[in-house]
Amino acid sequence: MATRYVMQRHTVAWRIQIWTSFISSIAACAVGIAYMPSQEVDTAFLVIGLLFCVFTSFAVAKTIRDNRDGPNDASLWVMAVWASFVAANCLMAWGLWGLTITPWHRGFMVVSWLYVVGSACSVAKMMRDQYEADLIERDANVTS
Repeated sequence: MATRYVMQRHTVAWRIQIWTSFISSIAACAVGIAYMPSQEVDTAFLVIGLLFCVFTSFAVAKTIRDNRDGPNDASLWVMAVWASFVAANCLMAWGLWGLTITPWHRGFMVVSWLYVVGSACSVAKMMRDQYEADLIERDANVTS
């Protein structure tokens, strides 16, 4: 017998909070990068590293959710997703560690970066929950 899930829809307040958190985290990183006293190549590295972290966070959240009931993705794909996520975060940490900036600025960037990773996973989960709730609702209407 197939596993059945009860999907409770997220409230408007929850969706607003998730999107506000994600946008705030991106804004915090953008402000930190914009005002960072560093060379242009360092700034470019951080922008690319930040985007890499965001997109791999989405990929990890999707892969975890897709394989919730059992392996649906090829094991090589799952390993590639996790390797990309680890690589993105290690490169970002290495980049922040190697910059010659004040400890305060480094701390701000580390917190902003971790905030982005967490909020990106939350956005991915919320969007996937919405999609699954729509599917369940559609299937319930078809069988009725």
